[in-house]
Amino acid sequence: MRLCCLSLSFKPEFETKQMDELTFIDLCSRLALDGVDFNLRSFRSLERDHLKKIKRTCLERGLTIACIGVNNDFGRPPDEQDAVQQHIRQGLDVAQFLGAPVVRLFAGSIRDGQDRQAVWKRCVLGLQRAADYADKVGVMAALQNHNHNNVASTGEDVVRLLEEVNHPWCSYILDTGQYLGSPGASGAKAENAGGHDLYKSIERTAARAVLVRAKLYRLRSGKGEWLDYDRIFRLLRGVKYNGFVSLVYEGWKDMDAMHAVPMGVKFLRTFLDLQSR
Repeated sequence: MRLCCLSLSFKPEFETKQMDELTFIDLCSRLALDGVDFNLRSFRSLERDHLKKIKRTCLERGLTIACIGVNNDFGRPPDEQDAVQQHIRQGLDVAQFLGAPVVRLFAGSIRDGQDRQAVWKRCVLGLQRAADYADKVGVMAALQNHNHNNVASTGEDVVRLLEEVNHPWCSYILDTGQYLGSPGASGAKAENAGGHDLYKSIERTAARAVLVRAKLYRLRSGKGEWLDYDRIFRLLRGVKYNGFVSLVYEGWKDMDAMHAVPMGVKFLRTFLDLQSR
């Protein structure tokens, strides 16, 4: 396993212009990370000259561009699906240019008055269309689990979606904090668990993952709180996962990312270092 960091870990810093893509890359280099994980929203420009600068800077710092994240939603109305696909193709084109092997996609969120099965069908068709284009550019389109009324909110949902999509260029990204039952993604409130077991969902899907996003919400103790990472890494090692683990920090109200992310890197490294023992 190798360690990278998602640019959205510094969402407040990007929004206030305290950080940009190049300073993010430099920070990842200083933290001795193995790679970077970009969200498409983090790029201030998608012009080729700017992307070339990002690509060269990563190469000079010895960092792999592990993934490009696209914020799509197949739950949007049918007449908006072409626009959704256009946005996905933009992300796949950027990934191809930068040399990133995978693009993160979401499924679809169910809005008030929408039928779950209708959204599900749009998601399956949307992922198939995205995977067809992914095949053309040679970049994997990967579904990431997500809660908050998303149709890919349990391990069972993810497995069923992937089997119905049934496309060699559609894979899976495991988000450790975004399954139903996760305390972090739902605000650490027990009532939001809804009887779902986060770890059973992780166990059911871990073998399919081409990238893992490790959510961290509280780090004042120096260790990731709210999620049981001893258990999570046992599950990952059990399926011989050997890809990138991407640190994703979302505890900004508790501690700013500039202090928390270095702590998170040190914490997650303890699990990756077990591989050499």
